[in-house]
Amino acid sequence: MRSPLRRRSRSALLATAAFVLSAGCAAGAGSPTLATGTNLPVVPSLHDALPRAIQDAGVLRFAGDSHPPYRTVAPDGTVTGIDADLQAALGQVLGVRTRISVVSGLPAALEGMLAGRYDAFDGPVKATAEREKQFDTITWMTTRTAYVFPAGSTAGIARPEDLCGKRVAVVTASVVAEQLTALSRSCTENKRPATQAVGLDDTDGTLLALGSGRADAAGMTEAAAIDVTHRQGAYKYVTQTDAQGATKDNLALYVPKASKLGPVLQNAFEELFRNGTYVGIMARWGLTQVSVPAPVFNAATRG
Repeated sequence: MRSPLRRRSRSALLATAAFVLSAGCAAGAGSPTLATGTNLPVVPSLHDALPRAIQDAGVLRFAGDSHPPYRTVAPDGTVTGIDADLQAALGQVLGVRTRISVVSGLPAALEGMLAGRYDAFDGPVKATAEREKQFDTITWMTTRTAYVFPAGSTAGIARPEDLCGKRVAVVTASVVAEQLTALSRSCTENKRPATQAVGLDDTDGTLLALGSGRADAAGMTEAAAIDVTHRQGAYKYVTQTDAQGATKDNLALYVPKASKLGPVLQNAFEELFRNGTYVGIMARWGLTQVSVPAPVFNAATRG
């Protein structure tokens, strides 16, 4: 039988509104530098609303795959990106540390949460009615799907329809994989060859496939495409259109419904919107164009 977690005093927790960020294990505590350049005060009502197990442990456990610009994993395991900023901010207003474990793709994150190994997955993952049967979702950004290709590519890609018949690397089970299916259907409806999906575990894997010649393009969110092309001038991208089945998707943080953590994190996100932290983080990463005016709880099934 698992031994009870040692209960920390509420005063001690509220006195240490620091966070810990590491790949799978806690690192030294410290005050993170957010996009706003400030350290956020704990909101006692949010801390008190946390599930007792998280209050006792004093840590909120996130799963995260390698997915720049959301999560960039350094060789030493350090994780940077939008996720790091958001988790730091959430930990501060909740009065707990945060910890991220790097996992291999979306299925591992979802299964790990249901098994109790992680408390949340920041995604961003499309909010769907099917998944909201088991998870609460908090939409914090939107996106369209884009396809990155080498600037010097000889594959003849200049427009999204040029992807017909091409090998496109995508993260398995992701919203991008779903969008590629719609694009492929558009290709065949217009008497063009279907796209060929190359399924991989994470965004880094799709770029490696592109670089090694196993794929002609790499599908990803538009936010990720913006980041890749800005950081690495050797790439260009095209964006899937409405006529090709594209949709503007709600991308969300996921939390198991059974944990009762979802409403608390929704309120914590609302605090980040109120105090300007969310706007600062999105601006820092150049993603204002895909930001939302307010976080949305269970967007796929709300009345």
